[in-house]
Amino acid sequence: MILPPPSDRPPRSALSRLFLDGEGRPRLAWRLGLHGALALAAIVILTTPVVLIGLWAGANTLDLNLSLTSPGWALVFLLPSVIGMTGATWVARRFLDRRTFRSLGLVVDRTVWADLAIGFAIPMAMMGAIFAAELGFGWIQIEGFATSTMAGGAIVSLTLASLVQFALAAYQEELLSRGYHLQNLSEAFGKLWGVVASSLIFGLLHLANPSAGWASTVGIFAAGAFLGYAYLRTRRLWLSIGLHAGWNFFEGTVFGFQVSGLDFFRLIRISVAGPELVTGGAFGPEAGLIILPAIVLGTALVWAYTRGRSSTPPPPV
Repeated sequence: MILPPPSDRPPRSALSRLFLDGEGRPRLAWRLGLHGALALAAIVILTTPVVLIGLWAGANTLDLNLSLTSPGWALVFLLPSVIGMTGATWVARRFLDRRTFRSLGLVVDRTVWADLAIGFAIPMAMMGAIFAAELGFGWIQIEGFATSTMAGGAIVSLTLASLVQFALAAYQEELLSRGYHLQNLSEAFGKLWGVVASSLIFGLLHLANPSAGWASTVGIFAAGAFLGYAYLRTRRLWLSIGLHAGWNFFEGTVFGFQVSGLDFFRLIRISVAGPELVTGGAFGPEAGLIILPAIVLGTALVWAYTRGRSSTPPPPV
């Protein structure tokens, strides 16, 4: 739509200026609020029947750690949430932002699979470095391995279920935080403040997790900035989705840490006894100072991978 020159436009009322921006869209705060309400409503509507069916079937649907005992149910509960977030974001992007859904960074091109794969692999080095450091300082005690208590087939199925869970959760959270939030905030305040504000929201959204506090909020804010940097280097969400999925998978399933306060299936069973300020304690490494050098390492690897890469923005309309 082509707007008339400013001199030819009728003066806007104070009420109009309160609710609408210069393009006639809801202002930023209204767009973020309406998107959040729409996403919450869609997720509740779609997941409620699944929860009721699960209760009727006898599944422990109120346990956030379903991947430990019933990975199939965990995926069944997560999928409607992902669908709800996707649908709500598409509606908000189309009718509130007046932009295309793919302009959030979902352009499909020849870099998609490489971004997902390299993004998934980088946290292996990050979490491996954390594990090695804590083990070296004596802050970790290895209590056992899944191979000593479970059959090989069960281990494979639980590992694959965890991988799918983390991939779906990464897509959902990146669509919200580095997608909808970062795009809208950057459009209003610029890239730097867009990353800062979206990362702050990302940290605050995790305050409901078990063992969360100010330290975990700061750590997840730093993680959000790291994921935002990955988006800015590519102007696509694929790299940040891969990083997010790999972060949780290697942190929890492979190296046995808590994942943002939550317990998932682990190939290695560990106990953490080091200083909580450093290790993050019951919340996991995100709540400890040890996450900061790991993020520096991850940032360097992201820079090396994307060096020389054109970060052409996706189509704005």
